[in-house]
Amino acid sequence: FSLYPMADDFVSVIKGALEKTDTSNVWMHTDDVSTVLRGKQIHVFNVAKAIALHAAKTGKHIALSGTFSAGCPGDTAGDVYLDKGEKIANTDATKQYVSSQFALYPMNNPAYMEIIYREVDRAKEQGVFNESMHYASGIHGDIHDVFAFYEEAFSNACSEEHKHLVMTVSMSINSPSHGGL
Repeated sequence: FSLYPMADDFVSVIKGALEKTDTSNVWMHTDDVSTVLRGKQIHVFNVAKAIALHAAKTGKHIALSGTFSAGCPGDTAGDVYLDKGEKIANTDATKQYVSSQFALYPMNNPAYMEIIYREVDRAKEQGVFNESMHYASGIHGDIHDVFAFYEEAFSNACSEEHKHLVMTVSMSINSPSHGGL
């Protein structure tokens, strides 16, 4: 994923968010474009949310663009982190409104549209659905509810038969266009 703070001090916002997040449960690599997290799904989503939340707490307008992937052939960096337990490291419960979009890509699954529609319906049931658009669905609400939905959608879209899954997420936090939501 990549963070894009809309601020002159964007480097300190990004580095500060990375430093304030407990990343002990994931393999992590950051360069001048993005950060890669590897490990157990519960920890990857926990760390991604924590980094976004720490960046958001600066009050700056933040954009996040990320890709979650499972079952990608040949991807073994950080496999040792798959043995970590279930206890999450980041538990900050600060409320934070986010507006986002996601797209699911259940690779090689002929029932992919059924899976996508099922997860969009679940978003509506959970009250985080915003709107549909071409190639994505809008999800909004508190960052904790949004990330919980994304993690559940990712779990629900995986199958034993079709293990390769990709989900893209674009997120806007503290945007002036949110109108004080």
